[in-house]
Amino acid sequence: MPLPTCGRARPPERGARRARRLLGALALGAALAAPAHADRQEDPGLRTILEQAIATTRCDGHEDRFGEEVFFKLQEPRLRKLVNDPGLRVEILRQVYCEAHAVVSRYHDERRFDLLLTPELVLAVIDVESHFDRYAVSHAGAVGLMQVMPFWPRRLGVDNRLFGSVDFNVRLGCEILGYYMHLERNDYRRALARYNGSVGRREYPDLVLTRLTRRWRG
Repeated sequence: MPLPTCGRARPPERGARRARRLLGALALGAALAAPAHADRQEDPGLRTILEQAIATTRCDGHEDRFGEEVFFKLQEPRLRKLVNDPGLRVEILRQVYCEAHAVVSRYHDERRFDLLLTPELVLAVIDVESHFDRYAVSHAGAVGLMQVMPFWPRRLGVDNRLFGSVDFNVRLGCEILGYYMHLERNDYRRALARYNGSVGRREYPDLVLTRLTRRWRG
């Protein structure tokens, strides 16, 4: 009668296999969970984009005055409910319109890519990110209207005018959002999640797109 040694040897082997599978599953889970806080405007490719944006002057005397006036007449009454200062409303709307169109034009001219970055989407992002408070600071340290991360001016070697500014904050914010929209081939939800640092979750993109539909889209 054969000794039952083989039967006794298998459980440790099966246990080892189970342990390896468990460790593999945990490692995979960690890898899948990691992108949930990815980017946070940290993508290295942004540096060149932002350097070019800072080096150009593009909102003085731009050509599309008719489109800007139509946008202003449509959005100014909506923004009036959120921003009391009429001069600030004008500045925000004109800067948002100009910067969004400048980013779209550059991607079309330089990359032959039709970026679907609209001024209305930018307004929705500002609405959700800061509620149009130029002095807003998030728990992660993002600042201003579009909640741009404050390390960028330091990395780019320029004065930090993100806090309280309209032009500088909106310019960098539009460039960052445009970069992610190009990266994600105009997938709004994925681009917005990258902008917010919440890749893999839908809460933030859904909030922005709902705000866009209900408040800012004509």
